[in-house]
Amino acid sequence: MVSFLFIGLIITILLTPGPTNTLLASSGIQTGIKRSLKLIPAEVIGYFIAITTWGFLLESVSHYVPWLPPLIKLLSATFIIYLAVKLWITSTKELDLSQPLITSKALFVATLLNPKALLFASAIFPHTAWLNLHEYIVHMGTFLALITPIAFLWIAFGSILISNKISWLNQRNLQRSAAFVLTFFAMPLAYSAISSF
Repeated sequence: MVSFLFIGLIITILLTPGPTNTLLASSGIQTGIKRSLKLIPAEVIGYFIAITTWGFLLESVSHYVPWLPPLIKLLSATFIIYLAVKLWITSTKELDLSQPLITSKALFVATLLNPKALLFASAIFPHTAWLNLHEYIVHMGTFLALITPIAFLWIAFGSILISNKISWLNQRNLQRSAAFVLTFFAMPLAYSAISSF
């Protein structure tokens, strides 16, 4: 069963600015929505490979180092708080969207190396996803179903930013909202990590 906490964390973290989302927004600015859609499969495949690799790797190591998963979960909660603070502080600074023309290969590599993949694998996906094939398929399927529309939103966000058509849809409001939600979700994550020690 997929929890609302899992869905909420996935959506919130995928909505936060980062290397992949900046590239998607940049492409939306440079080439428009239609031509940028070809980048979405590169992000989906990149996250799929990275999260799966991290998840199964951490699960196999945790048998030898049982304190590692709670420690990584606690570090992930700390990272989420750091992201929230950084988002709030930088909400009035302009995003650097002056990227060279974005290719699917560049987006795939950026996603593969994105630290959010480790965060998803170690702290957001439940431990059972790495032990039970059905749980893995259900949670990964949910993740993949959420990532596609959010990637589209980042592309659309870039194209809207350049046109200034919607005044309330701006970087400041997006980042401050994300910072609040991230802080809210980091608390149960930190509690879960501390209670596992």
